[in-house]
Amino acid sequence: MALGANVTRRTRLEAAGQWALSFPAFDRLKFVALLKGTAWLIVPRQEPQLLRPGDVCLIGRTTYAVASHPNMPLRDGRPFYDGCDVAHLNGNDTIALGGTVTFSPGNTDFLLDMLPDFFPVPRSSPASEAVSTILTLLNNEVDRGAMGSQIVSARLADVLLVEAIRAYAEGGERLRTGWLGALSDPRLGCALRAVHENIARPWTVAQLASVAGMSRAAFSAAFARQVGQPPLSYVRTWRLTLARAALRRADADIASIGRELGYTSHSAFTYAFRRAFGAAPKVMART
Repeated sequence: MALGANVTRRTRLEAAGQWALSFPAFDRLKFVALLKGTAWLIVPRQEPQLLRPGDVCLIGRTTYAVASHPNMPLRDGRPFYDGCDVAHLNGNDTIALGGTVTFSPGNTDFLLDMLPDFFPVPRSSPASEAVSTILTLLNNEVDRGAMGSQIVSARLADVLLVEAIRAYAEGGERLRTGWLGALSDPRLGCALRAVHENIARPWTVAQLASVAGMSRAAFSAAFARQVGQPPLSYVRTWRLTLARAALRRADADIASIGRELGYTSHSAFTYAFRRAFGAAPKVMART
């Protein structure tokens, strides 16, 4: 049962001189990748981030701005993309690519809550070689405008997103807290991957601690501190997130979905689902 991440829109910014565009917060993941020139990426409660060619930033559920200088007055960037995917501002000294990533219905809140609002992947990062290669291919593809270019660019944008997240996840000290940090941790990551690979198993804290190679108490404390919720709460949340996505399918079979996710009876599945989402699975399956 996939979570259904999909790059649903790809945009391009070409600018010169003085400019600054702001964008509102939406329930989506956004990436901004710089191909040429320099630009500043500005998000609340963060130092402005200077982008150079090859740098990528991923943006979660927050407002943000892209500007020639962080002190420039902001203009609403949305009108520049009305009816088109390319914004032109006075020239092309700076060129940036953007992508909007959406998820399967029901999974957006879970994933955006788990991911940071803002995470940069500089070209200088040891893990950014793949990102740089994809950016070069994307830029060449856009410039060529050859047959099938839109399809190729779409697939490259999808891969760019995955590689940017990988590069950030290998960023060491930046990931001392959060879901990506837990996945990158040698011990907590083992436990998380075990849950993801076998969600139907009736997991206990002792079993997960054993997978992680830790004592039960140490594992519980470390997991809650890093992920933001206790281990079994995470298991329940993950199960129900997958359940809600599965129920959106046209061929959804409620009883089968419950069994595949580890619920021992239809009533147990219904109770857990109703408690989490305020409605029975059969209601969600119709919406």
